Order: sequence, then structure tokens, then C-alpha cells
Amino acid sequence: MTDIQPQHFLWRQEGRVGVITLNRPERKNPLTFESYAELRDLFRELVKVDEVRTIVLTGAGGNFCSGGDVHEIIGPLTKMNYAGLLDFTRMTGDLVKAMRHCPQPIIAAVDGVCAGAGAILAMASDLRIGTPRTKTAFLFTRVGLAGCDMGACALLPRIIGHGRAAELLYTGRSMSAEEGAAWGFFNRVVAPENVLEDSLQLARELAGGPTFAHAMTKKMLHTEWDMPIDVAIDAEAEAQAVCMQTEDFARAYRAFAAKQKPQFEGN
Repeated sequence: MTDIQPQHFLWRQEGRVGVITLNRPERKNPLTFESYAELRDLFRELVKVDEVRTIVLTGAGGNFCSGGDVHEIIGPLTKMNYAGLLDFTRMTGDLVKAMRHCPQPIIAAVDGVCAGAGAILAMASDLRIGTPRTKTAFLFTRVGLAGCDMGACALLPRIIGHGRAAELLYTGRSMSAEEGAAWGFFNRVVAPENVLEDSLQLARELAGGPTFAHAMTKKMLHTEWDMPIDVAIDAEAEAQAVCMQTEDFARAYRAFAAKQKPQFEGN
């Protein structure tokens, strides 16, 4: 077991799955300066934690995350100078970078309110499971800010398409769960009482797979966005050749030959 002990959200480890729970249910789990930074630091730390193979990110009390806390973040931001504001926006962006460079697949279990920075956390995850009552809103324009927050203008169009992303980022309106599923934002939509367990089950399935190969898939999904197709094909050839040197690849062959299910160990 890891010795991770965050102060501003909950962390637990279930076997090979790490579970992060945003835990301010009375306020719909808003983020603070401290929780932004601690989440960033946790995802950076998880790069070195081999025993955690997948991560589930969720919120307590029937909501995912309502974004930055109005009183603890937005109020103080109105009094900062440009240097202080830039420090903050770079720090929040570093959280998304840490999530994208964390080798473990991240599954967001999203129920209820998923707004502002909360929508960004869901967007930055690798997979998302929602519920019929999930409302996802990139509502930065509602508070007089641009939609280009924490990578939204880069990531969201790649998930749901440019036109749909533009509408959400310009209007700040809520995307329904039905829209989110049809547009590819949610991988599936399940009953609220099942969202966490379904996310955990998916995380367990991935944790039982070839961990090194999953990390390579995540890396290539991230880095190939800026590559021409021919360059991407060459990069994948190199990546797959590296994976073919792993013991998990040999295990899979031996299991196939023996008509057994492979038991991957992540090396």
C-alpha cells in the first residue's frame, strides 16, 4: 500500500486501483487553491507508484465537482495582480499536465454537477462514466472569462468535435448526459447508484491488463495529436517494438499457447 495521505480530498487504494474522492459534499465538492495543488502533486507522485495501476476520480454526495470555490478562489483572484493570476492559471494547467502525463489510466465517475474546473477534471481523464442526472458545463464565460481554461480549447474539440466544443465554451451551457454520451464525452451512462462501482470494475479490468502497454497507449494518445500521420505510424512502430520486449508480451504468448488467460504483471 502507498503512504499517500492528502489533506484536501480523500484517497484510498483498493488492490491495484487508487480512488480519489473530492469530499466537500455540502458545497458540491468545489476546488480550492490547496486542493488544486495537492491534486497536481498527487498525479505527479503516482508516476513513481507502480502498485497503483489505474485511478478512479469521483466526488462525494451525488455530485462530481462544482469547479473553483467562489469564495475561496474567485473572490481572491479579483484582488490579485497579473503575476499572481498567472501563477494561479499556470498551476491549474499543471494539474491537467500531471493527469495527462500520469501513466495510469484515469477513469472519472461523474454524477450530478460537473462544472468549470470540475468539467476540466473529467475532460482530462482518460475515460468517463456519467449518469442521467450529470450536467457538464464549461461555464467560464458565465463569470466573464474565456473558454480557453486548463487546456479546454485543445482537449475538448478532440473529444467531442470542434463545433460542439465551441458551442459549450462560448455559451457555458450544460451538456446533458444524453448529449455527452452521443458526442463521445462519456464512454457510458449508468444509474447513479452504479456509477462508482461500474467505474471501479472498469478500473480493475484495466489494472489486470498489461500495465506497461496501457501506459504506452496513454502516452501515444497524448503525443500523437501533433504528429503527421506518417510520423505517428513510425512512432507507433517504435512504441510497439518496445512493448514486444516486455515479459507481459511473452506471458501472453505462453498463455495463448497453453489455452489459458494471461496473468499480466506489468513488466
